[in-house]
Amino acid sequence: MNPEAWLAETRASYDTVATSYADQVRHLLDQTPYERAVLAVFAELARTTGTGPVADVGCGPGRITAHLSGLGLDAFGIDLSPAMVEVARREHPGLRFEVGSMTELDLPDASLAGLAAWYSLIHVPDAGITPVLAHFRRVLRPGGPLLISFHVGDESQLKTQGYGGHPMHVHVHRRRPDQLATWLKEAGFTVEAQLTLTSAESRRGGILFARRRPDA
Repeated sequence: MNPEAWLAETRASYDTVATSYADQVRHLLDQTPYERAVLAVFAELARTTGTGPVADVGCGPGRITAHLSGLGLDAFGIDLSPAMVEVARREHPGLRFEVGSMTELDLPDASLAGLAAWYSLIHVPDAGITPVLAHFRRVLRPGGPLLISFHVGDESQLKTQGYGGHPMHVHVHRRRPDQLATWLKEAGFTVEAQLTLTSAESRRGGILFARRRPDA
């Protein structure tokens, strides 16, 4: 699938479900203590790189952005879907949200103290992962932490309906932690920790902590 096709399908699908998606996930972190602990660790790591902005890439309705802000980070969100960004701005009016794509991050080099991609790589096809990770490396400061969460598995499925029964047309790609860790290492990151868990976020979720290598 060419980049324009899957990006257009993802944008259109999440524009369609933005409001109902926000309603379903708004209080999800209340049910997921391990994920809250993961985000707290990420916030601590980001603070070690000094002050500066932290990006929540693929932020959806902004719940993770808001949580990171509550942990003391200068967090802002980026999402492909204009409707999602509209919802995020409405629900979190004190925070900054921008429409943008992780395939072409419009951010200065080495400008971020940290970057989180919370279940937002799941629609990126395998061929698109390396360019996306190259953008993540470019915008992070040397030593800056990267947090990625994802669905664990080997298969990809076409999602045609979800979040209130609205029509969608997106592929959901499940991946093995070792494969994602290999991609990260090849992209100039040092993988520091990984874990799998089961929660309201994912029946089998994966978490990877990595840092941009100073020499990358």
